[in-house]
Amino acid sequence: MSDAAEQIFATLKQSSQSGAPLYLQLRKSIEDAVNRGLIGPGDALPSERDIASKADISRVTVRKAVQDLVKGGILVQRHGSGTFVAPRMERVEQSLSLLTSFTEDMARRGMAVRSTWLDRGLYAPSPDEMMVLGLSSNELVARVARLRIANDTPLAIERASLSASVLPDPDGIGSSLYAALQLIGNRPVRAVQRISAANLGESDARLLEVPSGSAGLHIERISYLASGKVIEFTRSIYRGDAYDFVAELRLTGPGDEGRS
Repeated sequence: MSDAAEQIFATLKQSSQSGAPLYLQLRKSIEDAVNRGLIGPGDALPSERDIASKADISRVTVRKAVQDLVKGGILVQRHGSGTFVAPRMERVEQSLSLLTSFTEDMARRGMAVRSTWLDRGLYAPSPDEMMVLGLSSNELVARVARLRIANDTPLAIERASLSASVLPDPDGIGSSLYAALQLIGNRPVRAVQRISAANLGESDARLLEVPSGSAGLHIERISYLASGKVIEFTRSIYRGDAYDFVAELRLTGPGDEGRS
């Protein structure tokens, strides 16, 4: 990116009289270069030493500008490799009115889907799992945790819990939990979801390939069979820069129950 780098530094020198702190000027120059397409996703930045030398500023100033851009998701740092322009994230819009699996949802968009298993096994239930799933302390819970990936971009971490009487062999699940449940007549027909904002912890951020502390969405879902029995308790973390959840709202008409 030598030509692009020269343009970044030229822009920086042109704006050097603005009075803004140097690290803000450098940050803006790099961000402008990304937005204008002078440097694209996956392109490597010069080293801190080279930037400092070319821009005639200190390495401390360069480091502060780069760290700000990493926190903002514009750049990514890979240990031992350097600093790169972050991949552009195509946002996924998901309806809150449909109960679908991740696999089904991404397939409808024509996206290539795969998962990395983080955990599959039978465990003693936690107090939350006992309460939600209606388990006693001497029963087992099946836990299924996966990193969900679409078009080679990690989008979500899903951690599902089910009674071991429903899912006695978690290792037998293929690409879709709901498909496996459907085969045994236990696919949920409705669910209640609670969505809240969250800052990603270090381990989750590493899996999702974003900086620690990045914005995320924490989703807790309780799914039910037609009989009203709880079948699934899932807690997921979604990338905040990748997902938009959409709900359709309707105004009730005169005489409709529940009108306020």
